[in-house]
Amino acid sequence: MSHNLDRLEALPLRENLRGMSPYGAPQLDVAVALNTNENTHPVPQPVVDAITQRVSQAAGQLNRYPDREFTELRTALASYLGHDLEADNLWAANGSNEILQQILQTFGGPGRSVLTFVPTYSMYPLLASGTGTEFIAGQRADDFTLTAESAAAQVREHRPNVVFLCSPNNPTGTALGLDVVEAVYEAAEESNSMVIVDEAYAEFARFGTPFALTLLQGRPRLIVTRTMSKAFALAGARLGYFAAAPEVTDAIRLVRLPYHLSAVSQATALAALEHSDVLLSTVEDIKMQRDRIVDDLKRMGLEPAESDSNFVFFGGMADAQHMWQSLLDQGVLVRDVGIPGHLRVTAGTEDETTAFLSAVENYLQQK
Repeated sequence: MSHNLDRLEALPLRENLRGMSPYGAPQLDVAVALNTNENTHPVPQPVVDAITQRVSQAAGQLNRYPDREFTELRTALASYLGHDLEADNLWAANGSNEILQQILQTFGGPGRSVLTFVPTYSMYPLLASGTGTEFIAGQRADDFTLTAESAAAQVREHRPNVVFLCSPNNPTGTALGLDVVEAVYEAAEESNSMVIVDEAYAEFARFGTPFALTLLQGRPRLIVTRTMSKAFALAGARLGYFAAAPEVTDAIRLVRLPYHLSAVSQATALAALEHSDVLLSTVEDIKMQRDRIVDDLKRMGLEPAESDSNFVFFGGMADAQHMWQSLLDQGVLVRDVGIPGHLRVTAGTEDETTAFLSAVENYLQQK
């Protein structure tokens, strides 16, 4: 934070915000930035042209508020997801972070709690603080896995109002079995808790990995969140969404800001969905580079986790912080996620992946 901390502390902040730091990964000017799990492939020109055309049409009507219900977009999202979902099952907002915030505004808040299983996405506790929701850090096994039995037992113990399950999990990259989701949902019956499965990286999952979308039928307290920031290569557009029972979208309407999704955002997302096949064409290439990273790091004697996402979490180095700095000195920025002895790298293009692997090899040879 660039502002004077003493001046910040002098403001009448809510007590639970004092001493906190805002979310943020380093935005450094480096040749190869692989620290924020973006899709590093540029948006294909046909999609750029389609977005430009749709946004141009929207620009002529920006004197008017956008469609508050974004019905056309919800219909397009339902069509993309399939699973017999309809527009009434879909909701969208400015990135999946706003989706999660709206969920906590609706089902969390003062006197209520949210349980998740750490290490996981570092925004969860910040979203909890921002909405005055008690944050409960559930436990994973030493290898960061989570079993159905353990997860269900922790839900029964803590009786949270909301449970976040990140699958594939960030930063470890591994997807949860549907048995975990089913067990958590069943355990949450006792406390009438909402269960959210954050599937931001779903499109990158390995073949055969099941998705929680298949569990929505008959489970009105289940929400599955997705994003267009990753596989769709639209991180700059800020468009996240969820699928759930229609009454859940009705509940979220109670807290959403008026016209929260701009006409420009709606136009961009619609153009992207109309060209989803073109945008998603990079996914297989990214998965290939991800698997290459896993294989090559193993060959170098490091310990990468098998990944269902567009990044690889790895350990096995003597000094992770020293390695992070060495890679940066070589023009490659990866993420120090604050877990001792581990780093996380985004699977980029073939050239970016080669640059990362070469930098790791150089570092290990210097040791």
